[in-house]
Amino acid sequence: MSKMTLKTEGDKHVVVTRRFAASPEAVYRAHTEPRLIQKWALGPEGWTMPVCINEARPGGKIRYEWTDGKGGGFHLTGEYLELVPFSRIVHVERMHLPDPTPDNHVETMFHPDGTGTLMTMRMTLPDAETRAAILATGMEHGMEASYVRLDAMI
Repeated sequence: MSKMTLKTEGDKHVVVTRRFAASPEAVYRAHTEPRLIQKWALGPEGWTMPVCINEARPGGKIRYEWTDGKGGGFHLTGEYLELVPFSRIVHVERMHLPDPTPDNHVETMFHPDGTGTLMTMRMTLPDAETRAAILATGMEHGMEASYVRLDAMI
């Protein structure tokens, strides 16, 4: 059973929550350090991330490239707007499938929760149609597969 919850708010928002059995510092680092991101943010089994550029500073660039090892793949680009170490990350991202999706503004919060961390990610998309298209990709399955790996890693 998935520990992740995904819900929609209004016409443009997606809110993902997930609890991790690790400190906010460890979960934050796993979201900002390229060598860690490449170990867990892989989506479904069998996918890899051969390119991981993550400049964790305001204005810093993000580029992740995934491949399924069978000729399929996609990439994400973006940039950081704000980082508050161990508690908050704000960035903009675009999926390239192969054409870029409209900007997705993402705020990720890391809150202490007992002996672990409650992560809350709030995505703001430009309109209901874009949100529906993003949700139709089944992204929650790849996200939870990645989060299971992250839990095991930290």
